[in-house]
Amino acid sequence: MNIAVIGAGYVGLVAASCLVNSGHQVTCVEIDEAKLRLLNQGTSTIEEKGIDQLLKQCLSSGRLSFVSALPKPLQVDIVMITVGTPSLPSGAADLSYIYNAAEQLRDAARHPSILVMKSTVPPGTGVKLVQRYFKNSPISYVANPEFLREGEAIEDWYHPSRIVIGAEDNKIGERIRQLYFDIDAPVIITDITSAETIKYAANAFLVTKISFINEIANLCEAADANIDDVARGVGLDPRIGPDFLRAGLGYGGSCFPKDARALDFSALNKGYDFRLLKATIEVNTKQRILAVHKLKQLLGGLAGKEIALLGLAFKPDTDDVREAPSLDIAYLLDEGGAKLRVYDPAAMENARPLLPPSIAFAPDIYSATAGANAVVLITEWREFIDADWQAIKKQMKEPYIIFDGRNALPQDKLIALGFKYMGVGRRLG
Repeated sequence: MNIAVIGAGYVGLVAASCLVNSGHQVTCVEIDEAKLRLLNQGTSTIEEKGIDQLLKQCLSSGRLSFVSALPKPLQVDIVMITVGTPSLPSGAADLSYIYNAAEQLRDAARHPSILVMKSTVPPGTGVKLVQRYFKNSPISYVANPEFLREGEAIEDWYHPSRIVIGAEDNKIGERIRQLYFDIDAPVIITDITSAETIKYAANAFLVTKISFINEIANLCEAADANIDDVARGVGLDPRIGPDFLRAGLGYGGSCFPKDARALDFSALNKGYDFRLLKATIEVNTKQRILAVHKLKQLLGGLAGKEIALLGLAFKPDTDDVREAPSLDIAYLLDEGGAKLRVYDPAAMENARPLLPPSIAFAPDIYSATAGANAVVLITEWREFIDADWQAIKKQMKEPYIIFDGRNALPQDKLIALGFKYMGVGRRLG
């Protein structure tokens, strides 16, 4: 098929590259001139496993091109919208990029084509877009939400748990099913609004599961139980499962926080008070603040203490710092008077403009921890787990605290080395 992808951000670049790899012809629209130059040179603008090689292969095939605007008149089979829907101050999804893309498509369309909405939009958005822009146009509308994990996006594209297609016309839905001819996964074809709701409901359930296990971890600390054993015992129940039952500093990233807020706002806007989701959001915010309070107690105050923060990205294998726990924790520690040094293998440049100027950026884990009274693990990069902790201990200062915000470090080994160890929901050692 001949496809246009509007937006060469995280979802758009992965989608465009994977579609070309499957044999389709793709024109990808990117309005940022700096990014456009890099992409046309074969340089990825995102940190994602396997994307660099795949992008170069797709460009060399001649089936992928990057342009600054939709060509007019537009003659493609499918237009895929993959632009961002960030949060407004109210918590609502900012749909301005969606509206702009829809206007571009309406003005450029002269022949029948299908609009495939990959961007995450609140339930009911698709129906409104059809009424507002495409009621008397050759454009058919399909909601086709993405379920890509950062760091595993290419794997998830080709091996998804399901493909969701929302269309009012079954023939159009079946045609989009053919877009994924080389992917073996269950396909759900439903109406537009139900497809949009599936995406939000899935993310809402996952963030609820994360906040739930963090609440249980806090209970474990109060009751002197061990969250590792509790989570394993709970996760072995097939009705629950072990995924997303890992206690820590809470969720972050480009999707979970904004989608939780957007669904809460959307529910309120429709007259429903989603109290469970509100509690989930509150717990996630509180989890970061609790971590700082615990560290303050262990250190006997923050003023003048030297603290190393390991990890800035919201998860390993990405440079994405959007809504990352590291940002809130760094600000709170800095406000408390601590002297901070931070290090992350990939996210330093993205984090730098978002952090206070007083924070020092270290070139590696050993420079970050030298002379530190405490080390806080925020992102569980393999590099941190496999570090020489004996060497780190020798260059630190009392009281040699390790706050393991992801329960990823070898607790018994660190205690044996003489560290004062604290995890989340684990006994203090």
